[in-house]
Amino acid sequence: MGESGARRCGSSNPVTSRIAAEATTPIFRIGLFGIMAHRIQGEIAHMIDACLSRGLSGASGAITRVGTPVVVCLSLALQGCSIRTMALKTVADSLSEGTSAFASDDDPELIREALPFGLKMLEGLLAELPTHRPLLRSVTVGFTSYAAGFIQPEIRGLEEVDLDRAREQKVRARRMFLRARDYGLRALEVAHPGLRQSLMQDPGAAMAKTVKADVPDLYWTAAAWGSAISLGKDQMGLVADVPIVDALIHRALDLDEPWEAGSLAEFMIAFETRGESQGGSLDRARTYFNRSMVLAKGTRISPLVSMAENVSITTQDHAEFDKLLDEALAFDSDSHPETRQVNLLAQRRARQLKAMAWSLFLEEK
Repeated sequence: MGESGARRCGSSNPVTSRIAAEATTPIFRIGLFGIMAHRIQGEIAHMIDACLSRGLSGASGAITRVGTPVVVCLSLALQGCSIRTMALKTVADSLSEGTSAFASDDDPELIREALPFGLKMLEGLLAELPTHRPLLRSVTVGFTSYAAGFIQPEIRGLEEVDLDRAREQKVRARRMFLRARDYGLRALEVAHPGLRQSLMQDPGAAMAKTVKADVPDLYWTAAAWGSAISLGKDQMGLVADVPIVDALIHRALDLDEPWEAGSLAEFMIAFETRGESQGGSLDRARTYFNRSMVLAKGTRISPLVSMAENVSITTQDHAEFDKLLDEALAFDSDSHPETRQVNLLAQRRARQLKAMAWSLFLEEK
């Protein structure tokens, strides 16, 4: 019964319940910064032209109006530094810093509509700055979050009404996760050249080189990779990568277990339901659930939803399923503005699961 439950939950994901809100950091700043960047670059380029054609004294008025930062930029430019690259790095650094404004947003659909534009803009920046690690991380977060929060949750419902469309969305989500995985590996390779190849040969030895500062990239790469596997269980090449995901996430746990209020432990709730044949354990999943609730300190309900979706369905425990989801739905998402978005998404997933309960439990059939 456990295995059949797991198969019905095949489109579940180690991070679906909370991951999308993590995208409410750098990428939503891209619209404003993108417009500003073009204007800034244009103004600076104009002033450099003036300086080179008339001499610095002829451009003194322009420099005075803009101020000291431009004087510095001009000085560096005259020393051979690319002002265009400097401008792009400045924008990339700003975008990668993140903001809390979107994490507290109360409109998930607004976030959903903003994501695609931001992601494509970030990819455009990466074409110019291919080794900008914070930017690589932001794109990894963005693609993983978009697929997990807004594409994957719709697959199960589509399977009931339009199987072809459901298959299309499953392929789309899987490809997006793999895209995110590749960006995550690139981010890790900025500090650890050759890491991807090392992972394929000896995951444990490859991970031994990583340090605490690598934890965000370890987590997001594991999240993207593990999510792709959950949507590609018929693809043996992907399934064979489970030990690599295991190495990534366990290394992150060893380096910084409390990171992001228990996000690593929460990931393990779903990851441990992969089946005993692949090294999973439902007992360990419960242990990680309890630990993630402790680390969340009452600010996040996504562990409740992950436990219901991954463990309760696998064990066919309908009473536990209802109890967990009811607790999640009763939570006041406004009580912790800093996690409002992730909690709203978790509650939306909880409602979807409750509505589909008849198809998730044998007793309902």
